[in-house]
Amino acid sequence: MNRRDRPPGRGAAGVVANALAVRETRAWVERAVIGLQLCPFARAPQVRGQVRYVVSAARDPEALLAGLVDELNLLVAEPAERIETTLLVHPHVLIDFAEYNQFLSVAEGALAALGLEGVIQIASFHPDYRFAGSAPGDVANATNRSPYPTLHLLREASIERALASFDAPETIFAANIRAMERLGAEGWAALQQQCREDALSG
Repeated sequence: MNRRDRPPGRGAAGVVANALAVRETRAWVERAVIGLQLCPFARAPQVRGQVRYVVSAARDPEALLAGLVDELNLLVAEPAERIETTLLVHPHVLIDFAEYNQFLSVAEGALAALGLEGVIQIASFHPDYRFAGSAPGDVANATNRSPYPTLHLLREASIERALASFDAPETIFAANIRAMERLGAEGWAALQQQCREDALSG
């Protein structure tokens, strides 16, 4: 049984598991997203403490959707100076990437129902993320592979400002692929292990 197959913790054990999930996700943001420069705009909100990390207790997609709606409402209600972006980590549901991928259309539907299209964008990250047409073992998939299934809520206005300040935003994706190819499968596995160790020592 691997980590992602384990039954969810309860009580105090669940609190500890949630704290570990936050610490491992934070380590991934710092070591992969920022450290490998997968997102040139991620460092500033992380340093300023404007990234909200939330671990969902949801055990089914319906409960996750309810939690997602709550986080969307909270994000638009708070100023960007307080919460710039939210990472909604859900370790106990949508473990299968195909199911996660199908849920993304539900998430986009929630955005539309709340009138938040063009206001908030949902980016997708998953431990088994796979780009369409890519092989499962293609290291390029690691650009979107997070420790746990995660929905990343971003402000569209902030994205537009960040892209406007970047000389060639259209090159970011290709640069990310090259970074992963340079790192290689062994390097990526070592980075993942370091994130787990960071979480345990945190």
